[in-house]
Amino acid sequence: MTPLSGTGVTPLAGVGTVQWYDPQVELSGVDASESIDPETELATFEQARDTARDELETERERTADRIGDAEAEVFEAHLGFLDDPQITEGVEETVEAGSTAQEAVAETFGSHIEQFESMEGRFAERAADLRDLRDRLLRILTDSDRVDLSELPDGTVLLAKDLAPSDTARLDPDAVAGIATVGGGRTSHSAIFARSLAIPAVVDVGEELSDIEDGTEVLVDGDAGTVVVDPESTPATEAATVEIRTEQVTTADGRAIEVAANVGTTDELAPAVERGADGVGLFRTEFLFLDRETPPTETEQYETYRAALDAFPTGRVVVRTLDAGGDKPIPYLDLPDEENPFLGARGIRLSLDENADLFETQLRALLRAGADGAGDLAVMFPMVATVAELDQVLTRVESVSDDLTSENIAHTVPELGVMIETPSAVFCAREFAERVQFLSIGTNDLTQYVMAASRGSEAVTDLHDPLHPAVLRAIDRTVREGHQGGAWVGVCGEMAGEPELTPLLVGLGVDELSMSAVTIPAVKAAVTAADSDATLIESVLASETREAVRDRLHLG
Repeated sequence: MTPLSGTGVTPLAGVGTVQWYDPQVELSGVDASESIDPETELATFEQARDTARDELETERERTADRIGDAEAEVFEAHLGFLDDPQITEGVEETVEAGSTAQEAVAETFGSHIEQFESMEGRFAERAADLRDLRDRLLRILTDSDRVDLSELPDGTVLLAKDLAPSDTARLDPDAVAGIATVGGGRTSHSAIFARSLAIPAVVDVGEELSDIEDGTEVLVDGDAGTVVVDPESTPATEAATVEIRTEQVTTADGRAIEVAANVGTTDELAPAVERGADGVGLFRTEFLFLDRETPPTETEQYETYRAALDAFPTGRVVVRTLDAGGDKPIPYLDLPDEENPFLGARGIRLSLDENADLFETQLRALLRAGADGAGDLAVMFPMVATVAELDQVLTRVESVSDDLTSENIAHTVPELGVMIETPSAVFCAREFAERVQFLSIGTNDLTQYVMAASRGSEAVTDLHDPLHPAVLRAIDRTVREGHQGGAWVGVCGEMAGEPELTPLLVGLGVDELSMSAVTIPAVKAAVTAADSDATLIESVLASETREAVRDRLHLG
């Protein structure tokens, strides 16, 4: 059988025996002669909600312990939907109209799922969360057995139409040899969980995956993005065979490149150290603000930032200030319900306006943390689009520093930087660089805004690719203008964690790459083999299509 192609999620490979997983539940039939008592059905629904709530809270705690607090946040969304008046009232109205609790759940959730599937961005992603919660409630209501994914036999390759986050979070990475799904995407919750658990995974394989039967031996190659039936051998993937290097690496022509880790919580620091990260290139502080009813205190934040610095006493830790809005709603903040939140109030726009007090508290904690103990702190600001915004930020930092001085509190103003995520930031890169010490290119958002292609829309998946010439030219301009302005330039989007793209980024002159910890060894190896091939870069930047870029980079 010809290898099936999909999207590789984890740069690992595994061989095992197929077990199909289908979480869908068949509804119990109701005899036409039977009368339906709405009061009984509503009581049944309420009991199912209570059971589901208990399960979700248990899974949230287990996920936080095994994978991390940031990943466990998905269960907060499920708990929120469980108590959403639109859903509960919809079920109640459907029951009172003569349906069973099972039918009412299926119908009510179905209409909301269709509504969210027609939207984009974080709204489209909610459809998967609703589907997961619906299936959970139906399983409880029908008293159906749940496949215990935490007890799969050793050497299992799990195949499914798609996997919900709650499914992936229950997998035992020591038993599961691989995962492959018909649908899904590289940035879905399940894909992120698979990477965190270091399980070989390929998603979006297509309906051909359904032809593989239970009990078949298959290879899941998350590096190549393929599924192979009856493989003759297991490829030695880069992530499995590359030596872990704890020292900073240099290119073949002698240029030092910092290879750092993206983290969201302190739980992710130890794995980053173990994989050889030089430091932290992106600490997503928004996860400090989630799963709680009030913002974190200055002391809480200070202790978190100090933990990151202590984990890398000789390295640099780049902390991004609160990046709320867009696809990162914060429950207790009064964020506007915008038609297109990615083009609205998010990132630094909120920090300089509605949430100025939160911003000041965060800056106080950061300036204090940078003055105590080891480690080299750097702070960067998200979604800065204009020079005026950056000037306001710098004024605010100076003001906080003055306040701490007047209070006789030890502190230091760290390296400051700006995220380059929008076309306007690209065009202002020189002015930004003249005011701060570094620029960090967020290739996920930069691609989204340059190509006008939502990260969450399957309809424009082909456009959301950083190898489009327009995106590469934006990166090139940012690096050149940043260096000319006196700043170093890093990349912290998904692109930085792709070893096959390392020669391209090195050739473009990038100084730092930051990524998920699992890909660090492979990227460090790619750095040592790369050099600043000016001819290659010139030909890539002159390309007119994504396909031409891929050809010049010898990518399949």
